[in-house]
Amino acid sequence: MAYTTIDDPSEYFQTVLYTGTGATRSVTNTANAGDFRPDWVWIKARSFGESHMLYDSTRGVTKDLRTDGSNAENTNTTGLTSFDTNGFSTGSMQNVNKNTSTYVAWQWKANGGTTATNDASSTSIGNTDSVIQANTEAGFSIVTYTGTGSAGTIAHGLGATPNLVIVKERGNTNSWLVQSNLFSSSNFVTFLNRSDTGGENDSSTFNGTFPTSSVFSVGTHTGTNRSSGTYVAYCFTSIKGYSKIGTYTGNGNADGAFIYTGFKPAWVLIKRSDSSDNWLIFDNKRDPENGVNIMISANLSNAEFSDSSDNLDFLSNGFKLRINNNRNNASGGTYIYMAFAEHPLVSSKGVPTTARWKMIGIFTLLQLYSFLS
Repeated sequence: MAYTTIDDPSEYFQTVLYTGTGATRSVTNTANAGDFRPDWVWIKARSFGESHMLYDSTRGVTKDLRTDGSNAENTNTTGLTSFDTNGFSTGSMQNVNKNTSTYVAWQWKANGGTTATNDASSTSIGNTDSVIQANTEAGFSIVTYTGTGSAGTIAHGLGATPNLVIVKERGNTNSWLVQSNLFSSSNFVTFLNRSDTGGENDSSTFNGTFPTSSVFSVGTHTGTNRSSGTYVAYCFTSIKGYSKIGTYTGNGNADGAFIYTGFKPAWVLIKRSDSSDNWLIFDNKRDPENGVNIMISANLSNAEFSDSSDNLDFLSNGFKLRINNNRNNASGGTYIYMAFAEHPLVSSKGVPTTARWKMIGIFTLLQLYSFLS
């Protein structure tokens, strides 16, 4: 059983659903009232097709990036207008607040907007300066840097090896580049804004080098290191009982693969990495009951959709695939996933959480029934 250091995952990750008003408004989180100021907010219209809108407190409010395209960073004063003590505020932009339309916002907490500059020449960590907003407890950092055009290394501030690094050039139209130390090759890279391929081998993106506990590498590719180009990187490392980045192999069976995480998932992102298909996002707010099959594609602007051929079950210690489907359970297919917890299976004190007690209770009742029978 996976002990955790985070008994309440909602301190660091939350999903909120809301309905647009078409006018300036605040969106309030329900958990940890007054104590969850997000630093990375990912907003997606659910009821109609519109681009994903990603904001972070390092780049600053009104500056959006879009995962369904290679668009450069855009500044729009009617998008997200503030990171609040218990949520965020928006203007009237239809991507985030069209009247009567429904939205989902996924939110991560880093360091309350407080950043630190890594001067590589004085710290000897990496050889390219970076601005870091890191939450080492939650395994998440936001890193901005300026490219040099020459292969280099960049501090990420996690104090642990990132399992996933997502990089986007802010000032130009380059793809979102994704590296994981779980890929079979350090040359392999995939693309958050694309479905046309599982990925490709390109050593020029991350210099054919996996991240370390202090830095990630960049090569000469313009998507990660254009001379004088500006970049943002979102870095994640798995935290036992709270988050999990991993891979699995599909079995092509309706009794699909079980993926152990050590917690009941609140949010799961899945991408087939050996073949073309969309990035799929599932969460427990839009779809609170098993089987979970309401999806949003990170690489598409489409409205959310439901497909019973993509059923998942969110279990107390992981998630279970319930169908044979290319998108998440093709026979022999290789997939990468990232998941965040609703609650851990076991608390920091080694005490089973509510879900675990329910499992124990059901098991005990079954034993008693068997005995009495």
